[in-house]
Amino acid sequence: MVLLLAGMIQFISAQEDMPAERLYSYRVAFLTKRLNLTPDEAQRFWPVYNELQRKKNEIQKERTSILRKVVQNELNMSEKELAEAGDRLVSLELQDANLTAEYHKKFREILSPVKVVRLYEAESQYRLVLLNELRKNPPAPANQIQQRRLRNN
Repeated sequence: MVLLLAGMIQFISAQEDMPAERLYSYRVAFLTKRLNLTPDEAQRFWPVYNELQRKKNEIQKERTSILRKVVQNELNMSEKELAEAGDRLVSLELQDANLTAEYHKKFREILSPVKVVRLYEAESQYRLVLLNELRKNPPAPANQIQQRRLRNN
């Protein structure tokens, strides 16, 4: 589900209807409301959270690149190349899990235990809300977006 959501977020943020800044603003508002952060907590929390998200996004970009390469070239790839791709994907999953554990400790230095748990719950809720929004309002196909861009230029 995380891979699906991350891929969808990348796709959506590329659309002119919902740029990355809008998604980011929505996430900040969603999490801030759910966590009920004090000004001091918010000042300390957001830089750490944003740093984690940047690192997770880099992992996701590499994951997406590997999967895209495999999907496009699977028939032309050797067993060794496929095994290396699979090994790298598992390595990236481990990196992601290690980041989660590392930043869990950092969050505990900033937030109370109940707010840390609320953070994880709120992130799950955010993903569900975003998925539901995508189901209700699917993004326009790429050719429609290109046509809109041409009309606006």
